[in-house]
Amino acid sequence: MKIVIVTGGSRGLGASTALACARRGMGVIITYNSSPEKANQVAEAIAAIGGRAAVLKLDVGDSRSFPAFRKAVSAQLEAVWKRKTFDVLVNNAGYGLYAPIADVTEEQFDGLFKVHLKGPFFLTQALLPILEGGGHVVNVTSATSRVATAGVAPYAAFKGGLEVLTRYMAKEFGTRGIRANSIAPGAIRTELGGGLSEEFEALLADQTALGRVGEPEEIGGVIAGLLSDENRWINAQNIEVAGGYII
Repeated sequence: MKIVIVTGGSRGLGASTALACARRGMGVIITYNSSPEKANQVAEAIAAIGGRAAVLKLDVGDSRSFPAFRKAVSAQLEAVWKRKTFDVLVNNAGYGLYAPIADVTEEQFDGLFKVHLKGPFFLTQALLPILEGGGHVVNVTSATSRVATAGVAPYAAFKGGLEVLTRYMAKEFGTRGIRANSIAPGAIRTELGGGLSEEFEALLADQTALGRVGEPEEIGGVIAGLLSDENRWINAQNIEVAGGYII
């Protein structure tokens, strides 16, 4: 059984990814920062379909907490799965900010940087000793790093940096047979950035070839599918899952 860690797994893309992995027979460790109730609800949903899940608190923006988090992961691996290693890390946790470059504060910039680029870098580094050889790192990036959308410059810049980092992970981790890929969602109906207003959703739908915004399940299913052995030759790629956003 593959064991998957999904950061930010209490809602949105993370929750859909955790459920999709569980449906494919994988064990899941869900992390949350501020919503333990929602994370436990996801774990209960996984248990209801016959899966196994553990829930751990993690602030991806606080890299000082990562050594303690690795110890907590090791404890859960032993207690729930009788394992010392896990197989997949999905760096998904994040949040949005809508503000033009002229209005972004240094504090806002630093906050986004810590969660969307620094966090995945050092969390992956911290967990590498217990990541199984032949495993996989999946980084959730964004279609905004390909298409310039006014108001999300720092977010998009760090997601673009994470896309580049993914290729370097693939290069350096390949000696252990570990793959690294990134998934770039387009407009998705989630709570990120406060959710989509009816007017904004209509605008995004009009800019998407399929004429609508996506659902979290349409991202989670792609991530879970990417982890299958049938896709083991996909490596060092940024896969956009956006329904044809601004093409």
